[in-house]
Amino acid sequence: MNWEKIDRLAKEWVMEAGKSIRSSFDKTLNIQTKSNPKDLVTDMDKEIEQFFIRKIRGIFPEHRILGEEGFGDEFENLHGIVWLIDPIDGTMNFIHQQRNFAISVGVYENGIGKIGLVYDVAHDELYHAFRGKGAFMNEKQLPTLKETTVKESIIGLNATWVMENRRIDHNLLIPLVREALGTRSYGTATLEMVYVATGRMDAYLSMRLSPWDYAAGAVIVEELGGKVTNLRGETLNYLSMDSLLVAKPGLHQTILKDYLKDGKW
Repeated sequence: MNWEKIDRLAKEWVMEAGKSIRSSFDKTLNIQTKSNPKDLVTDMDKEIEQFFIRKIRGIFPEHRILGEEGFGDEFENLHGIVWLIDPIDGTMNFIHQQRNFAISVGVYENGIGKIGLVYDVAHDELYHAFRGKGAFMNEKQLPTLKETTVKESIIGLNATWVMENRRIDHNLLIPLVREALGTRSYGTATLEMVYVATGRMDAYLSMRLSPWDYAAGAVIVEELGGKVTNLRGETLNYLSMDSLLVAKPGLHQTILKDYLKDGKW
């Protein structure tokens, strides 16, 4: 398999898709809801996913595609090469802010992440990793992540996810929030993952995400020595929704052991 070709084309397609999204900033979007009034989708989300599908099918017809908007394939396993695509992660931010959203593309082989691309369209920042060859922001190589403590850490945590999940006692997270240097919430899982990769944050937690939300970011973070699991410390499930804990080495284990051990995550 020519992974260099896949990597090159994936980057070209992501940049082309980003250009299309930027051109939509001064246009009126067709906005709809999906599972609930806060779960938004636009015509641009759908167009970008269909753009990727056309490109992938045209050159790699044997590859399979798992996309947020449902235009890809049906899945029972991750055999072969699978593209996991979120055409616009952070659709609410895209609609209301025209920033803090990203295109996310992960390419996996038999369940193992090979390529991860997260493109911050508004800031023209492409975070990318090719397994075994380092991780980059545009052309700048990112350094390996260093260990840190909770007291020195900025942690990404969306309070809405905690409060709306009635199975979770949100009081369990209060000690973590109190002891951390600070908390942040950007509303875009893919960007929050790459913010851990760049050191802008030190950890990120989420209660419920889909595979296309974390597939690309996981490749980037793991390439730099970070840890990516669910909140139970288990390997992520790339076929269904799961919780998420992304953190620098050492910090990941500390959060699991000292702050999350009693939760029904």
